[in-house]
Amino acid sequence: MIYKVLKKQNIGKSCIVCGNKNELGLKSDFYELENGELVCVCNTKDWHQSYPGRVHGGISAALLDETIGRAVSIGDDQVWGVTVSLELKYKKPVPTDEKIYVVGRITKENRKLFEGTGEIILSNGDIAATAHGKYMKMPIDMIAGEEFGSDEWFENPDDVEYIEIPDKK
Repeated sequence: MIYKVLKKQNIGKSCIVCGNKNELGLKSDFYELENGELVCVCNTKDWHQSYPGRVHGGISAALLDETIGRAVSIGDDQVWGVTVSLELKYKKPVPTDEKIYVVGRITKENRKLFEGTGEIILSNGDIAATAHGKYMKMPIDMIAGEEFGSDEWFENPDDVEYIEIPDKK
């Protein structure tokens, strides 16, 4: 399915999921889509493995957690979430050295909390893992303190206008 990209979200310098200066990180990109969902595009590498050729389950969990947690920022980039709980179901191995898509959405929200779901979609459309998370809304200064400035969180623009996500199987 092809989706129109409304906005690309900022990235962090050192984040394990999106940090562009983290040598071992995933260097993922996050795009807000026309359907209200957030998609993370990630190219897995050999150094993300557990068993040979398979991404470590903790890496999959981090990708799902980050994507669902970031989905609350669609439409308001001042809203931040801190994970309260995350439940995952692993269905298929996530291969190393493959482009994967992680889709997240908000399913419930109030003034202080939100919930969301997400899935990792492999390049062939297989769903490798699903998650449900609960998060607390917090201001960034309470999460990161004074260390979180423009050198830590910044735009990483590209010219992506549309993203094709494999049809789920």
